[in-house]
Amino acid sequence: IKTKENDSSVEDFINSDKDEAKRKDSFVLLKLMQKASREKPKMWGSSMIGFGKKIYKSPATDREVEWFKIGFSPRKANFSLHLVLDIKKYATELKKLGKHKTGVGCLYINKLDDVDVKVLEKLITVAAKIK
Repeated sequence: IKTKENDSSVEDFINSDKDEAKRKDSFVLLKLMQKASREKPKMWGSSMIGFGKKIYKSPATDREVEWFKIGFSPRKANFSLHLVLDIKKYATELKKLGKHKTGVGCLYINKLDDVDVKVLEKLITVAAKIK
């Protein structure tokens, strides 16, 4: 896997975004994930912020990779939240969340104003507790 943890500054990365609203939302997500994971944020690659570490094993190939437990990336189009859980199992919470899209283990939101932050915080906390 090419994306690895590095020593780049998380704050510098967030502050480099020209969009003030995106920066503000990034710092809120940073606090939510840090509180839930009890881990310090680390840069993974050039554009992902991760919390904690976990070894994931592919059931198909038995290949093991080191990855973060939870994290996010403030992409141009939206925020990609990597919650590494079976997101479809949380249909009830997702109905209450607000405007979002889902992928395999990922949640995509445009901005925090589009969602119920309390519901989002619950999903982040659940994801952070998964072993």
